[in-house]
Amino acid sequence: MLFALDAGGDVERAVADFWREVPGDADGREYADRLVRGAMEAKDSVDERLRSASRHWRLERMSRVDRNALRLGTYELMHEPSVPRAVVIDEAVELAKRYGAEGSSVFVNGVLDRIAEDLGR
Repeated sequence: MLFALDAGGDVERAVADFWREVPGDADGREYADRLVRGAMEAKDSVDERLRSASRHWRLERMSRVDRNALRLGTYELMHEPSVPRAVVIDEAVELAKRYGAEGSSVFVNGVLDRIAEDLGR
């Protein structure tokens, strides 16, 4: 959903379109929707964290996959304290491995680890 929203569009439409195309697990749907909505609402603060942590990499230079895996992970680290740091980072790394380029997972891991440290998590 974040990947689609990165190209522009409305959050509610992106959420509805995603679930129409990928019915997925009903148990995880509410949490996924909350994360996407939250990440978009907090996009400015999330992106500022990413800019600070991703030294030598402008957000605009990152691939859409990396940028949005990082946005999702950063939002979770900032706003979902009940989710363990390792779980947040592992999930984002898995997204980067599955959908990103070679080296994406290492990049995502390093940036999120720095953000987690900065947040004291």
